[in-house]
Amino acid sequence: MLRPSLRKPDQMRPVSMETAVNKWAEGSCLIKFGGTQVLCTATVEFSQPTWKRMQKKTGGWVSAEYCMLPRANSTRRNHEAMQKDNRAVEISRLIGRSLRSVIDLEALGKHTITIDCDVIQGDGGTRCASVTGGFVALAMATRWLMDNGHITENPIIANIAAVSVGLWQNELILDLDFAEDCEAELDANFVMSEDGRFVEIQATGESHPFTSEQMSEMMQMASVACKKLIDLQNQVLE
Repeated sequence: MLRPSLRKPDQMRPVSMETAVNKWAEGSCLIKFGGTQVLCTATVEFSQPTWKRMQKKTGGWVSAEYCMLPRANSTRRNHEAMQKDNRAVEISRLIGRSLRSVIDLEALGKHTITIDCDVIQGDGGTRCASVTGGFVALAMATRWLMDNGHITENPIIANIAAVSVGLWQNELILDLDFAEDCEAELDANFVMSEDGRFVEIQATGESHPFTSEQMSEMMQMASVACKKLIDLQNQVLE
């Protein structure tokens, strides 16, 4: 059965990443997964977070904030509603955890990097686009720190990327858009590092439980897609 987007089951939407789109940020990337567009910016601060200073811990820190702009979707959400968005908090934590998994915080020195992921237009997969584009912004910020003599070695350990896989009309499909996500019987998000290991898996049986065989197939689909995304990251970071 054809998907609403007319894609094959294992076919991603067109993906693009444009760097240096914000002249003020130490790193920035505009990432597009089909109709989903996310602006990711990296801000460098020359100090540790307060909690880390109080505990006299060494090394730096990386955190993230995720937000959907008022007209990112078909109906407008006001700024007050955005500030009370528990979903945004959960996704922010996911992005932060994912990015910290592939950076040496000791090598980062006493610096804090904040990745802001602002969804300009949402059409499914916004958290996956945010992780993937957020890594590019992070890599640019660490490069900026090295180029300006603030750190002596690259703290990035490996690339990471993320993609969604779901069960739609009894068929496993890759990179769900909004129309597919709304009807999916199973929805999963995979964050993977460039060495083939998974950083995080979020999977929910929306309509019924799923099998270990389905999980294995989803992991394989996600692995292939994430490797392609990491190749694209490396191209734009050259």
